[in-house]
Amino acid sequence: MARRASPEVNAGSMADIAFLLLIFFLVTTTIETDRGISRKLPPIEDETDPPNIKQKNIFIVLVNRNNDLLVEDEPMEIENLREAAIAFLDNGGGVGEEACDYCQGARDPASSDNPTKAIISLTNNRGTEYGTYISVQNELVAAYNELRNREAQRLYGMEFTQMEDNYRDSNWRGDKEELKEQIAVIKDLFPEKLSEAEPQS
Repeated sequence: MARRASPEVNAGSMADIAFLLLIFFLVTTTIETDRGISRKLPPIEDETDPPNIKQKNIFIVLVNRNNDLLVEDEPMEIENLREAAIAFLDNGGGVGEEACDYCQGARDPASSDNPTKAIISLTNNRGTEYGTYISVQNELVAAYNELRNREAQRLYGMEFTQMEDNYRDSNWRGDKEELKEQIAVIKDLFPEKLSEAEPQS
């Protein structure tokens, strides 16, 4: 009796199909990107005595485990934090050598002397939600950016954020060295002094 030949499956195109499926999944898959905060850490220095800072030059922001804000010993909503930080940074309450001739604030002698002396101290609780932490950081950085934008507009006719964008843009046709110096001037007028304390339990 003759043996019957078993039918074969043509597997020649299986590799092509697998390759096409791989390409399909690579193209259609979305990759989650982490949210984060851009921070430049200070360089490590030898231990020195901390500078003498007046209490009125420190703006204290506390966030508890329930995501509630306590700003200068007063409860506050996150939406109002930027305005309060701007009022503190732009106060210009100093006299003599500590006077600020470009500040437009209330000049309250009980608040910050000038933006170069003003420090924002942020303390979080270990139970603080990450979203709240990011929101608080965003509002504080936005306060600095708003003041820097104002001064850059006054001095150079362009917002500070636009100046930074131009400096990073490789296609920008202006003088990058001059722009770098202008950015440094604005940063000196409103230096970002944001001190973050160890989270509390």
